[in-house]
This record gives sequence, structure tokens and C-alpha cells, in this order.
Amino acid sequence: MNHLRKFALLTCLYACQGLPYGFFTQTLPVIMRERNASLTQIGLAYLLLLPWAGKFLWAPLVDEYGSTRIGRRKTWLFATQFLAVCLLVALGFFGDLDADGDYRILFFVFVGLNFLAATQDIATDGIAVNLLDDSERGIGNGIQVAGYRLGMIIGGGFLLWQFSFFGWRGSFYFMAALLTAATLPLLFWREPAPRPQVDTSHFWSIFTNLWRQPGFPAWLALIAFFKVGEAMSTAMLSPYFKDQGMEISQIGVLMGSYGFIGGLIGSLTGGFLVVGLGRIRAVVLLGLLQAGGVSLYVAMAYGWLPESSTPWLIAVEHGTSGMVTTALFTVMMDVCQRETASSDYTLQASAVVIATGAAKAISGSVADQWGYQTNFILALCLCVVGVLWFAVHAPRLLDPQGRLKSN
Repeated sequence: MNHLRKFALLTCLYACQGLPYGFFTQTLPVIMRERNASLTQIGLAYLLLLPWAGKFLWAPLVDEYGSTRIGRRKTWLFATQFLAVCLLVALGFFGDLDADGDYRILFFVFVGLNFLAATQDIATDGIAVNLLDDSERGIGNGIQVAGYRLGMIIGGGFLLWQFSFFGWRGSFYFMAALLTAATLPLLFWREPAPRPQVDTSHFWSIFTNLWRQPGFPAWLALIAFFKVGEAMSTAMLSPYFKDQGMEISQIGVLMGSYGFIGGLIGSLTGGFLVVGLGRIRAVVLLGLLQAGGVSLYVAMAYGWLPESSTPWLIAVEHGTSGMVTTALFTVMMDVCQRETASSDYTLQASAVVIATGAAKAISGSVADQWGYQTNFILALCLCVVGVLWFAVHAPRLLDPQGRLKSN
């Protein structure tokens, strides 16, 4: 399979995951704020992302079960995509879900959507680990992050911009149509038969395969903390703009154009920098750039920068976030073993989601009680601590190729 076909397939699959996630994390908070929801309520709504945090619990099932004729992971992809489309169509059928300020139906269905998207992510990550050669992983992860951000910006910035036109019903039908279209390339890809070199006949052996490696628990803690600060800053970004008097369409343009372009360029650039700088050095240097991006939000909240610079702040921060995310995901992929790739990568990704999800949930309370400025300052401090901790401990755990030294 040539490079172009590999990257196109991964772009579509990762965009599918970003689409509902973008709607939930970017569009919904603004609409809730407009309906007078408190920042604490908006922050706690991020707890509905819990399926992403717990997906490691069923990841071994994706490694072990599935049709060998269709493809083990391909089976899971078709099933989850079909069910996700059905749920989005069902949401569209209900129409204006927040007419009385009651989001219970929406939240309940989004838990289901997050469960399906998280399961799709398990299968996609396993495919990516096996599909990409070591030399392709830097650029491949840039494509991965860019594809995810593409879906996230369409589900977030674009639909936020066009929400007055689409409304609830049209937004969900639109996402269902895009998910269907993005699944089509999967029809033309044949998944190779698995060649297990470890015991994959028992759920627990897959679940604990990577965890038993010396140094892995310490590595897990390292990557879990690394993105906490950035998550805390971005969780309150859309509500902040809303409270500054911006219209929903204006916020949509900010996130959907400047945010998307910055994130796309950053993700692709990060892929090339990983190759040139090396895994660990790239994560540290790009992590410092990300901290610089978050510091711009601090300056914005204190009014130290002109209002006209806001779009460029969004572009810069999204760009630095895209770069370091690509670098970090590349190292996480290197740590995986091919035979249990879905479980290995998912265990790491879940640790990151648990930590960042907790940070997002807490950010609402911090902003409510002490203001946006305090939230952004605390986020910046956590970014710096995360980078320094990684810089000190990662070289002790990983070899120059980014693999655990115990392997």
C-alpha cells in the first residue's frame, strides 16, 4: 500500500473521531453558555467523555475478536461507524433538544457516541501502528492529528459558525452524512491477516502485556500529565469568548478558520520535526512552544494584547498544540508492540484522556470561582511543569528511537 493511500485512509478514519468530539467540546459549550449554563456545569459536562478514558478496558477485545474474512479491526470500524450514524440520525429526529434547557437526552446519546468513537479509535490506532513503518510514523502521526483536527473543526468551528442555519436537526444530519462519506475508503482497503507473536488467546494477557514491561507505569504517568495544562486552557476558551460578547458565528469563524489552519499546519510540521529532531527532543522543544502558546491566552485575558490579535493567538496556540501532539503520539506509537497494538496504544491514550478530562472538568470550577485569568495562569504553570518533568525522566525510560529501554 503506497504512502498516499495509507495517509488518505488514516485521515478519513481520524476525521470520523474528531467530528462528534468537536461538536461536543466546541459547539455545545458556547450554546450552553448562551442558555445561561454556569461554567461549572459546562466543565462537568466534559465528564461525558469518560468512554474515551475507559476505552482501555475493552481494547483487548478489538485485538482478539473480529471477522478474519472482513478483517479483525475492520469489522469493528464498520460496526461502530454504522451505529454512530444511526445515533446522529436519531438525534436529528428529536430536533431542538435544548428548547427547555434540558440536555439529558443529548448528553445520554453523546455518551453512546463517545463510546462508539472511542472504540473506533482503538481499531484505528491498531491499524496505524501496523500500517506505518518506523520512518513513516512522524509524518503519519502528523496526518493523524491533522485528520482528527479536521473532523473536530468541522464538528466544532464550522457547525458553530453555521448553527443558525443548520440548527440542532441539520447539524446532526450533516455529521451523519460526513461520517458515512468518510467511511467509504475503508471499503477499498484489505486488512492483512494478523500474525500474533504473543499470547492473544486470553483477554487478561493482552490487557497486561504492555503494563508488565519495566518502566511502563512511570512512562504512563509522564504522558498523562504532559497535556493537562493545555487541556485546562482550551476547555474554557469558547465560554471566555462568549462572555466577552462574541456572537456564536464569530466564535465559529475563529475556531473553524484560524484554529483549523493553525492546527493543520502545526500537525504536519510536527511530523517533519519529529524526523529531524528525534523523538524525545521534539516532544520537549515543541512542548515549550505549546507553553508559549498558552501564555498568549494569559496575555489575552489580562488585556495586554490588542483585540485584533485574537485570531492570531488562536492560530499560534492551535499550531503549537498540533506540533507537540504529533510528536507525543509518535513516541506512544513506538512504545507499542505490533501484535497488541490496539491495546498498547489505547492504554497510553486512555491515561492522557483521563488526565486531560479531569483538567477540563476542573477548569469550569476554577474559572467560575477565581476567573478566567486564574484558569489560564494555572494552565500555563502546568504546561511548564509537564515539559520539565518529561525532559528529566523520558531519557531514562526510552532509547533514542523512542522505545522503552526494557524492550
